[in-house]
Amino acid sequence: MKLTRLATVLTMTWGCAQALAAPPTAPAPSATSVPPTPSIVQRPIPGSPPQIQPGQPPSAEAGQPLPPPSSAAQKLYSSAKADLLQVRSLLKSGRTQSSVGSGFLVGNSNLVVTNYHVVSQFALDPDNYVGEWVDTGGQRGNVELLAVDVLHDLAVVRVNRNGTGVFKVPEQLARLSQGQYLYSLGNPLDLGFAISEGSYNGVITRSFYDQLMFTGPINSGMSGGPSVTVDGDIAGVNVSKRLDGELVSFLVPARFAQELLKKVPQDKAPPRNFTSVVVEQLLQHQKAMVDQLLATPMTMKPMGPYMVPVRESEQMRCWGRSNVKANKPYTVDITSCSMESAIFVSGTLQTGAIGIRHQFMRSTGLDPLRFAQLSSASFQNENFGGNKDAHLTGPQCTEMFVKNQTLPLRAVLCVRAYRKFTGLYDFALLTASTDESMMNLQSRMDARGVSYDNGMRATQAFLQALARGAVK
Repeated sequence: MKLTRLATVLTMTWGCAQALAAPPTAPAPSATSVPPTPSIVQRPIPGSPPQIQPGQPPSAEAGQPLPPPSSAAQKLYSSAKADLLQVRSLLKSGRTQSSVGSGFLVGNSNLVVTNYHVVSQFALDPDNYVGEWVDTGGQRGNVELLAVDVLHDLAVVRVNRNGTGVFKVPEQLARLSQGQYLYSLGNPLDLGFAISEGSYNGVITRSFYDQLMFTGPINSGMSGGPSVTVDGDIAGVNVSKRLDGELVSFLVPARFAQELLKKVPQDKAPPRNFTSVVVEQLLQHQKAMVDQLLATPMTMKPMGPYMVPVRESEQMRCWGRSNVKANKPYTVDITSCSMESAIFVSGTLQTGAIGIRHQFMRSTGLDPLRFAQLSSASFQNENFGGNKDAHLTGPQCTEMFVKNQTLPLRAVLCVRAYRKFTGLYDFALLTASTDESMMNLQSRMDARGVSYDNGMRATQAFLQALARGAVK
């Protein structure tokens, strides 16, 4: 089962996505070229037709540059542009860029705050990738990775130049109020440094870790850039946006950047490879995640004569659907619950999430043999992964017929180990009721990125919670 999750994209431009996104009349610059001239005014592509709203007659203004941003945005960009950086991940062989994001110099120091997902390639694979910074004036240099916070998607790097003191992360952070204007800065789509306006709309609680909702545009390549108040105070760090909405973007709260800066090693060299650091943080996350899941008894929901466990919370949402149709000889009701966020580890791996699914099938026109074939085929159709995954070993599965307090079950437990992140596993538990010939309950729990002990805890609790009849 694939865990559902928010249609959220991390706002970093990867090499292949950049090539697809760039308009044919304005190809993206190579890694060795000077970045485009900084601009805070979006202009139409030369030779492109004017953009006219449907039903609106052409005007004399059509085809002209968009109106300039507010005077506040102009002043902020003018004062801050010297301390804005583009952070690039380069392939060592040939020094061609693989991905790009943004960052900002902290105070008068040579420390830069950005997102973890911007630096993840050279954090986990320093033999093949290296980091580079480029400022608004076209100067560039190598970056040294000092600290990462995978759980909040932050990183601190060191560069060979100092800031002018514009972006400060003080002990006393700015207090934000609903609707307050914020200004996001970065290098969208590798087109040039820019500033966008929007508003603060509260703390998002659906994520396992706090994020701020920014109602404004944050595009790919702006990851790691700052979002500031009209006074220039850091409110948060650009991180992601929703793909299924308009101007629904997210920031990492500034307090997490503040905490990470305090952890930057002062008297010892940082590790060359951050894999062990990432593993340690993922182990912390999975413990908190499973402890929260099992802190209280799961909510029990009726499906036919069965009671099924779900966990409805701010971090996990449940959805239901049914295939009930007059011409179908059977019905299928499905309840799916999944966490609305996962931890980004690399461009091909997200983990640290739990999903639950229940499927209740009932015959309305099939005889027992044909219904048994249908339910058996559904059970056999479940996918537990293969042996060719670059991140995980092949599944090791155990199948048994068991009975908990009220319900006989056929159960399959599959475990996969992470190849590079020692101590982490993916667990999948699949069960099917065996007490009825004309109805069937199939349930599945997936726990991704957990320790072996916590994987066993979660699946055992799920197995014991399945029940027949009302729960006392």
